[in-house]
Amino acid sequence: MSPTANSEAVPVVSPPDRWATLPNALCVIRFFGSWVMVGLAVAGYPHWVVGMFLFLAATDWMDGKIAVLLNQRSSIGPKIDTIADVTLYACLLLSLVYLRSEVLLQESVWIGLAVLSYAGSCAFGLKKFGRFPSYHTRAAKTCWFLMVVGVIALFLEWSPWPIRIAMIGVTLTNVEAMMITATLTQPQSDVRSLWQARRQANRPAA
Repeated sequence: MSPTANSEAVPVVSPPDRWATLPNALCVIRFFGSWVMVGLAVAGYPHWVVGMFLFLAATDWMDGKIAVLLNQRSSIGPKIDTIADVTLYACLLLSLVYLRSEVLLQESVWIGLAVLSYAGSCAFGLKKFGRFPSYHTRAAKTCWFLMVVGVIALFLEWSPWPIRIAMIGVTLTNVEAMMITATLTQPQSDVRSLWQARRQANRPAA
């Protein structure tokens, strides 16, 4: 990135650097609870796995809202949230290996697209800013709902289409994240959309 781009970037005010917040505690619960979910899968309890996933997904839905409602945003929060989210979905894949390996193979193309697009987004973020992206876009929030429906349908053997739709949504969300990374001139969290990123990039410096 050129010095000119840095000098013209609009400064982004970072939230305070604090660990002891309720949203961060929910992220920690999600991180460790994900491994409990794998244990339930190894023990052969698919319905408990679904229940644990729904609980952990709910913590993902709540932490951002609580951070805003209680004014508990922190600079470390998005990083912990990203780690917890990656762990949750990695453990979900492990659970699928134990409980629904045949279904996992059938849906490998769709899941592979989502995984590769996420890896590409992370690699691009590391190359440009030296950190993983944690934008929490509106598209990502929509994918949260699609994933919940897809996982329930997959584990309970209803239909493969909800998880396919969710994987397409995740792939498109990761593509948007890469475009946001390309647009921004400095690292930033909680960018709601590509449109917001472009608006900030085009805003004249103060």
